[in-house]
Amino acid sequence: MAKPIKETPVLTGDDATRFEQAAQEVVPASQKEINEAKQAYSFFASIATFAL
Repeated sequence: MAKPIKETPVLTGDDATRFEQAAQEVVPASQKEINEAKQAYSFFASIATFAL
């Protein structure tokens, strides 16, 4: 049986300020990072064997 999920705490003070700044200063992934992620995905997809 699953346990009940606790309520998410509310951020206040410095934590809230840092969180808001981080949310506003999102830097998109570079093309190099995107290509590396695609290569890693392709590798793991090629070796994955799941019995369904």
